[in-house]
Amino acid sequence: MTPDSFSDGGRYVDAGAAIAHARRMRAQGADVIDIGGESTRPGATPIPPEEEQARILPVVAELVREGIRVSVDTIHASTARAAVEAGAEIVNDVTAGEHDPEMLRTVAESGARIVLMHSRGIDVTQDTHYDDVVAEVAEHLAARAEAAEAAGIDRDRIMIDPGFGFSKDAAANWRLLAGLRALTGAWLPILAGTSRKRFLGELLPEGARVQERDVPTAVTGVLAAQHGASALRVHDVASTVAALRAYGAMVAAADELPHPDLDHGSIRLEGVRAFGHHGVLAEERREGQEFLVDVDLSVAIGRAARSDRVADTVHYGELAQRIVAAVERDPVDLIETLAKRLVDLCLEHPLVDSAFVTVHKPSAPVGVPFGDVSVSLSGSRER
Repeated sequence: MTPDSFSDGGRYVDAGAAIAHARRMRAQGADVIDIGGESTRPGATPIPPEEEQARILPVVAELVREGIRVSVDTIHASTARAAVEAGAEIVNDVTAGEHDPEMLRTVAESGARIVLMHSRGIDVTQDTHYDDVVAEVAEHLAARAEAAEAAGIDRDRIMIDPGFGFSKDAAANWRLLAGLRALTGAWLPILAGTSRKRFLGELLPEGARVQERDVPTAVTGVLAAQHGASALRVHDVASTVAALRAYGAMVAAADELPHPDLDHGSIRLEGVRAFGHHGVLAEERREGQEFLVDVDLSVAIGRAARSDRVADTVHYGELAQRIVAAVERDPVDLIETLAKRLVDLCLEHPLVDSAFVTVHKPSAPVGVPFGDVSVSLSGSRER
């Protein structure tokens, strides 16, 4: 409900138009209507909370009266308090409670849920460098969630938002989407909002309208759902709902199909003995020593379980011989490198999805009494 929104500025400033649009979005499949009275687009002019509240509170009250769940998009504690009193269930703060020091305490007292979004302040175009965007966003959101809990907000009332487009360039946004599942380590539901963001516009011809970003929005919405997002914040509800329904229908159909060739099990080969000349020291290369190898494979063995044919599974006798041959061939300095060689060897088999290999070096020149030294390495491939 702002005249300067990057997506639809001025179209829904009028309360009647906003209410009608909210009804339309609910009919298209929206579960919650997120209402904002202050634009967060780059370069937007801040407004006082009183003006923000004058814009949104009548709409919040009417939608709640009609049974529509409402979220309020604000960085001001006073607006959050007033909106919750009007019936809003969720406070969506793009600064994760850092702009207004009263925000977290206010939400705690209100009983509302809160969305904590990652950003680096109100100016979303600044400070877009990351050494590791996924790790840094995850660390920031974990810290903000701890602050929210310390303020009295129950953990089951907290959602996190990685903040696509906020203080991030296009490359960082794509890396964040690809690594979204890493954020699920906090055991908090994720809200993803890629809708019509600038990095999606870069996929389109120059001069394309903002609304033309709805197709990549729907695609990234499905990708976010696949990577652990619990909720999506979008402008065009219909396209994303349709995309999610298509994805859901495919998943449901896949669950009903028999996949005898893809039923997975495991094969473990333990204590394969082989002699090799691996090591950093000259005497290791010259004299050689015994290595022990353990292999755990994740294997599609459903067909073999039904056919009782060795050709339909991994022949562990042949695998053991190949492991011995791989250990006996050209020497390397590190058993880490040898382990990588053996993982790659296992993954050459078409039925193997992943391999976990441990290489033991019981005669390693450690210099003190010891029982064993080993290195473990895992690897997998996309199917």
